Amino acid sequence: MTKEELFAVMKGEIIVSCQATPGEPLYDAARSVMPLMARAAKLAGAKMIRTSSVRDIIGIKEETGLPVIGLIKREYPGYTGRITMTMREVDECMEALSDIVSIDCTDCPRGDGRSAPQFLKEVKAKYPNIIIMADCATFEEALAAYDAGADLVGTTMNGYTPQTRDQKEGPNFALVEQLVKALPCPVIAEGRVHTPEQARKMLDLGAWAVVVGGAITRPLEIAQRFFAVI
Repeated sequence: MTKEELFAVMKGEIIVSCQATPGEPLYDAARSVMPLMARAAKLAGAKMIRTSSVRDIIGIKEETGLPVIGLIKREYPGYTGRITMTMREVDECMEALSDIVSIDCTDCPRGDGRSAPQFLKEVKAKYPNIIIMADCATFEEALAAYDAGADLVGTTMNGYTPQTRDQKEGPNFALVEQLVKALPCPVIAEGRVHTPEQARKMLDLGAWAVVVGGAITRPLEIAQRFFAVI
């Protein structure tokens, strides 16, 4: 699909995040269950999936035939982020035929000394046709990522960086609304969207699409929310 076709597919939709990394209950080193999660999401109506690891990018595309926002989570010394932090992860996402590649675009320290916008420009230089989703935490990071060449921006990291840790209660509707008004590119609402009503509100505020993961595909988180109440 072209970028325009992909954007049309996701417009007004829920993008289901199907991810499991080592140490999580649904992670199996021998066999991934994420393609089955993605199958369930497709049956429910999902038109696009977000996932991590080469194995799951390939497996979900084969299982569902849906376009995938791919990313690779890997930790490096000197890097505080872990979402597609180096060209190695970008290469892997491209080789796995990710339709969109998600990259951490926060201001958190990077071991290579580059800023996120500098890294985005390098990625665009190597892969001119790549479609990049910038995972941001703040308004300023999102603007900088767009200026550096990001094709769409998401609020993925809001609440998960030192400067935004005080914003972990509920979705950040205000940030999404602010970005929609400021940017001409699609704004993807992501982070702590736990109910259909919250997802609907994000779309009403102008979000191009909403990524939901923990409320759908992470049973430990879902169970914890129930037990925390009772």
